[in-house]
Amino acid sequence: MEISPLAVLDYAGVAMFAASGALMAAHKRQDVVTFIFFAAITGVGGGTLRDLLINAPVFWVQDAGYVVVCTVVAILIYLTRGRGVHEQTLLWLDAVGLCIYACVGAAKALSLGVDPVICVVMGALTATFGGIIRDVLAGEPSILLRRELYITPTIVSAGVFIVLRTQGVDWTWASGIAVALGFIVRAGAIRWKWHMPAFRPPKDR
Repeated sequence: MEISPLAVLDYAGVAMFAASGALMAAHKRQDVVTFIFFAAITGVGGGTLRDLLINAPVFWVQDAGYVVVCTVVAILIYLTRGRGVHEQTLLWLDAVGLCIYACVGAAKALSLGVDPVICVVMGALTATFGGIIRDVLAGEPSILLRRELYITPTIVSAGVFIVLRTQGVDWTWASGIAVALGFIVRAGAIRWKWHMPAFRPPKDR
């Protein structure tokens, strides 16, 4: 049975986000059940919101393989990483998953005939929502409230992917270029604290 490039990228994104969710559970010194729960909610949360918004069958309900991947990733991290978790590991795994999933979300919306502009929005939602849920459940400050670039890399990846695909660029090249460019932006935010200018209210007169 032939596996589509979208399915491969989708599973990769889920696995990356599941790993970041499990590592958050490790950081909080939780048990294996919580590892699995955090991995699953982070891995499929964004894609679930996307499918509900574009009126598509929820992907992990249709294919139990995604839940299996999240479970396996969580158990492996529980067994091999234990309590020795580095915050930077979570950040970089999240960064990779962010850009992959932005392309996956945009690609799925595009395949269902959604307007290209909305496809970019769906890509950003797919990539960020699972991480937002993870942070809320873990009692961590949401990444959205930090000044470093987080949503912007997803817009870059999703936007570049949609532009390239609508111009007829091959799926593999379009996704590879889009993921790489988005990751560069996110890496700059992690490594060099790149951020957008903050709003500055006018001084009272």
